[in-house]
Amino acid sequence: MSKSKSPLLIISCSLNPGSRSRIMAQAAQAKLEGAEWIDLAETELPLCDGGAAYGHENVSAIAEKIKAAKGILVATPIYNYDVNAALKNMLELTGRHWTGKVVGFLCAAGGDGSYMSIMALANSLMLDFRAVIVPRFVYATGRHFEGPSIADAELKRRIDALCDDLSNFSSALDGLTEKLDA
Repeated sequence: MSKSKSPLLIISCSLNPGSRSRIMAQAAQAKLEGAEWIDLAETELPLCDGGAAYGHENVSAIAEKIKAAKGILVATPIYNYDVNAALKNMLELTGRHWTGKVVGFLCAAGGDGSYMSIMALANSLMLDFRAVIVPRFVYATGRHFEGPSIADAELKRRIDALCDDLSNFSSALDGLTEKLDA
């Protein structure tokens, strides 16, 4: 198990009860002792309307967790060569709170062809919020799982490596990322 000196947050973005990205997020949670947890399948969010939605109690609670974190691990399914709508909606509702965060990605997809799909979101986080993106993404497909479990030792190793990188980047950049907000 890895214990970070900086507060970490894991966000599971799939709304599917059998989600493979959630399985990966749970593996990361076991590795990142003490990390905060958000599961969008358990936390109803309003659609971003550019107005009243920002005041919703669940939006405020998630925004506070994001604000408090130094490093954020986002677990998302890939649909149609992009992250899911639930993640995009949450990002729209909490945008400015992502400023200066270290962000890593766990991605689950149906096939091998969309492994670069996370880049649009990574670019947005870098350009809009000056987030620091961990240059190691974990991308998995159905062949890496057996039912509700990770069946591939290499996938487990890659998740552990991403967790270590997120923790190390977050600790190393602690203090520097606040300057990015200026």
